[in-house]
Amino acid sequence: MLQQLENHFSELEKKILLLQKNYRNLTEKYSELSMEHQELKKKYDEERKKSQVLAEEQKNIKLHSAISGNPEHNRLMKNHINRLVKEIDFCIAQLQNTGL
Repeated sequence: MLQQLENHFSELEKKILLLQKNYRNLTEKYSELSMEHQELKKKYDEERKKSQVLAEEQKNIKLHSAISGNPEHNRLMKNHINRLVKEIDFCIAQLQNTGL
């Protein structure tokens, strides 16, 4: 009876040690993946910012081209002017409503 208890205890001890080892391995892997995730997130944010800058530059180039008289971008220029006029009208309306 005592021998059986010792055997069970020994088996439990082995299982516990194995679980501890697995836990340590998993926590290390989690730490590695967490750091990798942070690096990838940082790279993603940088690339997104670059993309936004390039999109803004492309928009400015098209607008400059339209201002220069490029017939391909006449519609773009007209739309931009219309947007600016609407914005000015809105500002004038707000000023009139406030009594300035």
